[in-house]
Amino acid sequence: MAYLNDVIKILFTDWPDNKKYNYICTCKKKKKSIFIMANHKSSEKRIRQTTARNEGNKYYAKTMRNALKTIRASTSKKEAEEMLPKMDSMLDRLAKKKIIHSKKAANLKSSVIKHVNTLK
Repeated sequence: MAYLNDVIKILFTDWPDNKKYNYICTCKKKKKSIFIMANHKSSEKRIRQTTARNEGNKYYAKTMRNALKTIRASTSKKEAEEMLPKMDSMLDRLAKKKIIHSKKAANLKSSVIKHVNTLK
């Protein structure tokens, strides 16, 4: 289901064996909650793993965006050049973990280096 954006919470249902889960997901396009009932143990595990990965990926992506904002907002060249190697390594790590695409990482690095070179 490609249009599901965020898994909000996992609720146990009142099944006798307590092994069935309801996953409440929000759809930003339609502004309503959708209930997904997993039919197999493997699909339940897959949903749990995906939820955990999404949370971690959101954290790293937000950290990257904040670092980009700070380096682009800096006005001194010396300060920006100190942040540049850390920014490069962060983008490379995120591309290696497939959190962002490798070409996007290259484009971001290029734009940041251009910005640093224009500073005085």
